[in-house]
Amino acid sequence: MEVILKEDVEKLGHRGDTVKVADGYGRNYLLPKKLAIEATAANKAVIEQMKASAVRKSAKEKEEAAQLVTQLDSVSLVFERKVGDHEHLFGSVTSSDIAKQLEEKGFQIDRRKIHLDEPLKQTGEFHVPVKLHREVTAHVKVTVKGEGEEVAAAPAEEAAAE
Repeated sequence: MEVILKEDVEKLGHRGDTVKVADGYGRNYLLPKKLAIEATAANKAVIEQMKASAVRKSAKEKEEAAQLVTQLDSVSLVFERKVGDHEHLFGSVTSSDIAKQLEEKGFQIDRRKIHLDEPLKQTGEFHVPVKLHREVTAHVKVTVKGEGEEVAAAPAEEAAAE
């Protein structure tokens, strides 16, 4: 069966590609989920129009993402968490936490676009990639520190002042 993809399908192709798939895969998965349409002459003409609009839309999204990168590069997020031995956190900082704090600063970024290999479980400074577009990635500076780190430093300064 030959189908035209309406969306990017992993390990199969990109939007607008004409691909040959097994009949069952096409009828039972791609067509019902509206990921593809049958490759007929009329559908090919429709897809050409969709490709042209997709190119314009992608260019606009890429431009907006490039503008957002310049804003995000200057953003610095700070998280305070309880810390155990060896600066290991009693919890973690996840992509949801980062997305929530970015939203508080006025950036609407989906947590799935924040690429953490695994949640942050150590204190320190990290540069977290945020994939805004297929070709555009920003990096947000995330600092994780233990609760009361500044409080612990304050008594030492007072003792030195005396």
